[in-house]
Amino acid sequence: MSQTPHQDPPSANDAQPTRRSLLLGPNGLRAGWAALLFIAIFAAEFALIHWLHSLLVPGKHPRPTSMPWNAGLFQEAQMLAMLAIPLFVLSRIERKPVAAYGYRGQASASRFVFGLLWGFIAISALVGALWKLGYLAFDGSVLTGSQAWQCALGWGVVFIVVGFFEESSLRGYLQFTLARGLGFWWAALILSCLFAALHGSNPGESPVGLVGVGAAGLVFSLSLWYTGSLWWAIGFHAAWDWGQSFFYGTADSGLIAQGHLLQEHAVGNPLWSGGSDGPEGSVLALALLAIVTAAMFLWWGRRAVSPFDGTAWRPRRAFGQIQP
Repeated sequence: MSQTPHQDPPSANDAQPTRRSLLLGPNGLRAGWAALLFIAIFAAEFALIHWLHSLLVPGKHPRPTSMPWNAGLFQEAQMLAMLAIPLFVLSRIERKPVAAYGYRGQASASRFVFGLLWGFIAISALVGALWKLGYLAFDGSVLTGSQAWQCALGWGVVFIVVGFFEESSLRGYLQFTLARGLGFWWAALILSCLFAALHGSNPGESPVGLVGVGAAGLVFSLSLWYTGSLWWAIGFHAAWDWGQSFFYGTADSGLIAQGHLLQEHAVGNPLWSGGSDGPEGSVLALALLAIVTAAMFLWWGRRAVSPFDGTAWRPRRAFGQIQP
């Protein structure tokens, strides 16, 4: 009578490959878990700050639709400081420098400067088109002399901080990380939708404006695809916001800056003028972003090999899979 071979009972060591495949991959912590940990740390910080604020300043405080540059700088610098903690923690876990998430590469200074230049040119083209077509009217200058220079510098610093915060979080760590598990453009689509959703609570925001915010997120992702860094996107983002909020004095995603150079008001159908959303809420903004995309392709696309080449749409296991 034949006998079956003796088999030892499973040990704790036998379960190790299963746990490893679920949590860890060839690059360490899997992309999905890393992204969730990053978001969880930032969300915990945000909840703690909100709780402390409610203790110090009790009562309901609706989000203001307008603020001076110094209050804006405090708010945005606080957000950037909060972002630094999950970035540092995850960089230590993944054994990478923080610069690995979008701040490496050559010509960083020139890309930042050209981003500033093209961001201001782009918003100027949009405002100029709205004015020429009769959808925007200027009411003169608000600031003069030293006050104008002070506000120009103050808002400039604010929007550079905004650029660093928003690009480092969405197109920085999360984009680099999710690209490992989902492919670059799946990650870009998800994060651009998130970028739009985060603007949805702004007073005065419109559906067209939210589509424009998501489209802008894809444009910034395209610059990352071509250059491998965030510097151009940070510059463009900062100059676009500065041009709207300070220089032309328009609403920026429904928010108004206190202390702006020019005074204007929207005229006619909000679908074309942007209405309370500002120029970003106009369908012309979508056309402009399409032109910017084409210009990026003509400038970078024909002569640049993307650092993310080969991972464009390639999905992987973002959270792992328990092996049978």
